[in-house]
Amino acid sequence: MESSPVSSPRSSTRSRPRPVRVLGSTIGLAILLATLFNLWTPSEGLFAGSFSDKLGLILTAQPESNFVATPQPQLRIGIVAGHAGNDSGATCIDSNGNITLTEADVNMEIASLVQKTLTAEGYQVDLLNEFDTRLNGYRALVLISIHNDSCDYINPEATGFKVAAAVNTRDFNRATRLTECLRDRYGSVTGLHFHAGSITTDMRDYHAFSEIDPNTIAAIIETGFLNLDRDILVNQTDLVADGVVKGILCFSRNENIEPTPIPTFAP
Repeated sequence: MESSPVSSPRSSTRSRPRPVRVLGSTIGLAILLATLFNLWTPSEGLFAGSFSDKLGLILTAQPESNFVATPQPQLRIGIVAGHAGNDSGATCIDSNGNITLTEADVNMEIASLVQKTLTAEGYQVDLLNEFDTRLNGYRALVLISIHNDSCDYINPEATGFKVAAAVNTRDFNRATRLTECLRDRYGSVTGLHFHAGSITTDMRDYHAFSEIDPNTIAAIIETGFLNLDRDILVNQTDLVADGVVKGILCFSRNENIEPTPIPTFAP
């Protein structure tokens, strides 16, 4: 049987018309000519000036519209002045029975300086009383309660500071980081050592920990003993407050923390 001639695929493709491309090119050229004609006509042109100026305006990339950035919301920080609005806390009494200093006054002085410095850093800072109604469901980046230890002489080792977070915190990792930041920065700034042996259950079960929003990371710091550390607490209050501030900023800015050195003992 004689077979029918088969046309070459290549020759078939070459002979196929392309009306869509021709039509598209024709329409595009027509639009360009219409635009140029409109600009050429002074009475109907969209812009004043010579044709070359108008053509240059078309061909020049136009700047993007100005973008106004929306300000970022301020991060909120809560600072509790321990015993404020409730009681005096630890009371220092001289040999004549006169009150010379109260923990509440020292706490408030430190807390006020911390608030002032953090506000200058751009944070929204709430200065709170011990049993403040605002603590109910309080939401913030962090909450720090500032306290101090006894005015009484206990022993030569009753000096230094303590930091604790809630025992039942929802975010253990972040709570640990907060306490480590406070421990590292406060100790470096003030030169006081960390008195871990006197951290009490009352500190870990501090009432505000169960009142605030569970997503608020919180800690309590006792910045010193009102007996042996009285000088730095009363006469260098700005230094004490700076130590607390730097601890909070370490947490907020996710700064590095030097690992706590492991003590070595001679054989």
